[in-house]
Amino acid sequence: MRSVGASRASFVVRGHVSLVEAFENAASALAFEPEFRDIEIVARRARRHGRSAELSLTVDRPGGIDLETCGRIAAHLNGALASEPDPYTLEVESAGLDRPLVRPEDYERFLDCDVLVKTTLPIASEYTHRGKLRGVRGNAVILERKAGELPIPLEMVKSANVEYDVRADLRRAKKEKREKR
Repeated sequence: MRSVGASRASFVVRGHVSLVEAFENAASALAFEPEFRDIEIVARRARRHGRSAELSLTVDRPGGIDLETCGRIAAHLNGALASEPDPYTLEVESAGLDRPLVRPEDYERFLDCDVLVKTTLPIASEYTHRGKLRGVRGNAVILERKAGELPIPLEMVKSANVEYDVRADLRRAKKEKREKR
């Protein structure tokens, strides 16, 4: 969901907060709003693009995020940034089916899910690793693969995502439908 609004300069001037700080504050405050209490902020980004700023918020919650919820979050953030005079674009998006794993606790939350992990350096001669997530042990993400467990040091993780398996989801739905008969 993209929206356009006005915002303030992107630096602190005589005690005033910058656009980026106002965005960060408004995004952090979402957790205290009753309507958005179950929303998890997966990622937030702010960058200058010419004279305007690009603000992006990636959100998730149990059961997923729909377009209507993204729209309500965008409207709430635009309201919080309404007094900011500089132009900006705001994008609020769902983490999606291939949700990124960005914090160590994400690796525990998505235990037993299929994941894709890309590393900054090769491990077992590869940069890309797929497997069943078995959590974190010490400072390493543990993937279960056919060849056995593969520990990947957290500092070597370039990116990690849950891998959504459409076929497994369809099989599960078909099985549930048969069981209801």
